[in-house]
Amino acid sequence: MIYAWLVVNEFIHSEKFQEIFTWLVKAAEKQNCYLEIKTNAQLLPQLVPGGYQLLQECRRPQFVLFWDKDIRLARLLEKLGLRLFNSADSIEICDDKARTYLELLDQKIRMPKTVIAPKTFRMEGYSEFDFLPQIERQLGYPMVVKECYGSFGQQVWLVKNRQELLSCLDLIKNRPFLFQEYIASSKGHDIRIQMVGTKAVAAMHRINPADFRANITNGGSMEPYQPNAAQTAMAKRVMEALNLDFAGVDLLFGEQEEPVLCEVNSNAHFVNIWKCTGVNTAEAIIEYCIRCAGRSTEHPANPD
Repeated sequence: MIYAWLVVNEFIHSEKFQEIFTWLVKAAEKQNCYLEIKTNAQLLPQLVPGGYQLLQECRRPQFVLFWDKDIRLARLLEKLGLRLFNSADSIEICDDKARTYLELLDQKIRMPKTVIAPKTFRMEGYSEFDFLPQIERQLGYPMVVKECYGSFGQQVWLVKNRQELLSCLDLIKNRPFLFQEYIASSKGHDIRIQMVGTKAVAAMHRINPADFRANITNGGSMEPYQPNAAQTAMAKRVMEALNLDFAGVDLLFGEQEEPVLCEVNSNAHFVNIWKCTGVNTAEAIIEYCIRCAGRSTEHPANPD
């Protein structure tokens, strides 16, 4: 039996996340893999500098399914020689929308025109706004404002004029964010392609007539979707460029229905896409991890 870890955050207790963890553990059991849940708060105190007490006292996992965004822990585990799915670099890039944009800028992947907001050290935000007119000329109104860190379509606004923009910036304060072109042709609908390796294992069309964001969390609906060749090719290029093992790739529709990259989610939730398509992404992820990490016939210590 293969022995592996599922690393999660100690301080997230929502039912949505617990459901994901349960699915991954059950998918592993089906494939003769004992996936032991470890939290970041359990692991970090055990990583004693120089001695690495952690792996001296417990069995070494054959791979780590890292379902957290504690990048420092991810890097420590990689220092120990453990294979992480996804890697620390890939998670860190996807977690920061500005980093994602920069990494893909020279990859011939169409993205909305984007301006990264200048950093300010003031807790209350910017002291002046002389840089805004140039951004307004480049992007026009309406424009999208996105915080660099955020999920489920949250921390994303559509602003229609300078006053709305200033109100938005006052709300954001000094948190990192970006200004982005609004793709009006994709208002209220997009597609999520669930990628494992370079294979599209499932896809859904998300629709929300009441909001410019299509996220299910914001009240959108979903339907199964068969991505075309251009959409699949873009998702594959994204996976390769960011060195991702699995991800949810969100694509917008351009004016001619051409794909436009919206976001990349390294730890995309997969329950909704299962409800929509009947495809269990958890099983595909586990199968991929086992195949890449190599198989073992050993049994875990104290599996109960």
